[in-house]
Amino acid sequence: MTSFSRDARRCALQALYQFDAGNEGDADLVRESLEGSRTSDAAQAEGFELARGAWEHRLEADELVKPLTPEWPTHRQPMIDRNILRIAVYEILHAGTPGKVAINAAVELAKEFGGEKSFGFVNAVLDKAWKTFPESGRVSGAEG
Repeated sequence: MTSFSRDARRCALQALYQFDAGNEGDADLVRESLEGSRTSDAAQAEGFELARGAWEHRLEADELVKPLTPEWPTHRQPMIDRNILRIAVYEILHAGTPGKVAINAAVELAKEFGGEKSFGFVNAVLDKAWKTFPESGRVSGAEG
């Protein structure tokens, strides 16, 4: 089981946002930008790796979320919200983070960085998604 710190998740969101904004080809630039995040080197490194994993698996996350948000397809979702969703899905399916932990962390990120309704949207989508995740994504003892 992997447990990411709050600072690592903040760095991951910052890096993922930059990847999504068109800087995916310049990983060094994105990594360097985290140096101004006022977090430890360890949190920056952990966050960058979390972002890389979430970015690599973004299409999978987007496909899992797509049927749950027909009125808000991925391309219409605010960039912060869609990247928070991508991080949480990646954590659950690939990093071994328990569903409740990943969902709670995502909601906290949405409260901190998203719009007024972001945390409700993120919570509702991830709660629905958790019930549809492939069984392989459910870590034993990690019930949502």
